[in-house]
Amino acid sequence: MRILHTMLRVGDLQRSIDFYTKVLGMTLLRTSDNAEYKYTLAFVGYGSNPEHAELELTYNWGVDKYELGSAYGHLAISADDIVAACDAARANGGNVTREPGPVKGGSTVIAFVTDPDGYKIELIERKDGVRANGLNE
Repeated sequence: MRILHTMLRVGDLQRSIDFYTKVLGMTLLRTSDNAEYKYTLAFVGYGSNPEHAELELTYNWGVDKYELGSAYGHLAISADDIVAACDAARANGGNVTREPGPVKGGSTVIAFVTDPDGYKIELIERKDGVRANGLNE
């Protein structure tokens, strides 16, 4: 078994696609409309299934805002250079809400970016060959 995708409900699909592709460097993988049930799906990611997990952005027609609730935490993305990833996010209109630095009580370097709907994305510095902008070293 493996994780295929995570779904987030978004209030403005194009705004969210722009954020995940332009700010975080993901690729728009595919979209689909369901007129009968009045929703549109957009899948973004750093690659497609089955090699990579994807992010499903769901836009329910006519709904422009959601309450995030207290159960949601964050998505996590690896970055080989967290300072450069935050600089790139800012340069592309992203909102860095926690500057790069070690996690409390540890040495792992993290930062947080918030998407246009208020979802938190944690950037974790890892030298694993995949940067936050999705490019391999």
